[in-house]
Amino acid sequence: MDLHGRWVVKMADGTVKQINPFTGTEVWTVPGRAFKPLTNAVPADARPATPHSPEDHCNFCETKYMSTPPEKARLVKNAKGEYEIQRFLPPSAVAAAPAEFRRIPNLFEIVSFDYWNKNFSFQPDTRAQQWKEKYVSAPGGLEHVINILTMKLKLAGKSQKDIDEIPLEQKLFMANAFFAGGHELIVAKKHYAEGAKFETQLCSSGELTPEEHFQYSKFTIDAMREIYAGNRYVRYISCFQNWLKPAGASFDHLHKQLVAIDEWGTSVEQELRLVRDNPNIYNDCATNYAGYNNLVFAENDYAIAFADFGHRFPCLAVYSKSEKPNPTLMTDEEIRGMSDIVHAIHAAMGPTITCNEEWYYTPPDAIEALPWHILIKWRINTPAGFEGGTKIYINTIDPESLRDKVVPRLFELKNTGKIAIFKIAFECLCEPNALMYNKGIRRTPTGQFWKKSGYVDMSVD
Repeated sequence: MDLHGRWVVKMADGTVKQINPFTGTEVWTVPGRAFKPLTNAVPADARPATPHSPEDHCNFCETKYMSTPPEKARLVKNAKGEYEIQRFLPPSAVAAAPAEFRRIPNLFEIVSFDYWNKNFSFQPDTRAQQWKEKYVSAPGGLEHVINILTMKLKLAGKSQKDIDEIPLEQKLFMANAFFAGGHELIVAKKHYAEGAKFETQLCSSGELTPEEHFQYSKFTIDAMREIYAGNRYVRYISCFQNWLKPAGASFDHLHKQLVAIDEWGTSVEQELRLVRDNPNIYNDCATNYAGYNNLVFAENDYAIAFADFGHRFPCLAVYSKSEKPNPTLMTDEEIRGMSDIVHAIHAAMGPTITCNEEWYYTPPDAIEALPWHILIKWRINTPAGFEGGTKIYINTIDPESLRDKVVPRLFELKNTGKIAIFKIAFECLCEPNALMYNKGIRRTPTGQFWKKSGYVDMSVD
């Protein structure tokens, strides 16, 4: 396909055909199957909400902290109003006060501690082992760990009799998943938005302030560093956010997920192969193409966003302009640049659109570089028989229409001071080759840069 006009084609009848230049996915938008305009109005069928203070609506809420596995870290505001990370708190401190964001193990891991242990002979490192010993020795610690493990086993189908017969030593070994596992959650403080009167008025990413969203992003990236540092067998960490249950969320409570894996994954492998053939492909086929076709809708000094093409679902893409190909290497300003636009997109969408937020970046052991980019996919259509039989996917919003739905909301939010200030639509510079990922310093063969870039000492006091 021609790079300057053929990834997206509009037919005479109005059908828009798209090809994703990185995956080859073919997508059509057929006239008459359009999606309704964006609105933050409460749906007519929304049920009244009864927010409580402190909140107790799900296991991620403030009053139910002890219903989740031991907390690895939390982000709090100190007496000066500054954000700081607290690590390895005892059970009493966890339950005593709320956190702005919490980092906790996922109760049901996608890639389990057992996977790492049996396939790689992986054991908790010194810090994790010291934390575990300190936690179970603290008042209420052992009880909390056993209670959570019991809940997990029951949900997995074990009877109380079966659980009681497991020796304590074995239970404590099984609890390594809580202290040294590689599937973690970054959980926000609030369940409902401020002043919520209906159940649909949840605290989504867009309900955070730009500063809160930046801290949310930065805290997530801190967790990525620590997971890489704690398990040398990890080759990639999948970072994503499922918003609302239809998108795969366990609770309708804002949280991100981090899943450590021992390979890059098919998507990253394929994109790195494309980079070998064309090191500038993300400029050529993503931001340059989007700029030439007026799909760019937001830009600041550190990031650029456009209505993406060739996805099964309507997709908004945000790309980092940084030379650094991985968020764990970036400055606060570079992270904030990405965060501000991602936050604004969520704010423009509102809390009722089901979506997935997916992060992509360069793995630590890759020689080629791909830019950190975030895709926000609206889960508003369901693939069916036609898609399965043809591998042509029906997407209800074409890229131009998606852009036109988002832009007015961004201007509205910008004018009311609810999002950060950046260029929108016609204000964007859209300079060719704005992404600098292929200009950065290459990594050392041993990948030691991971532990030297902003690494935080996790020693247990």
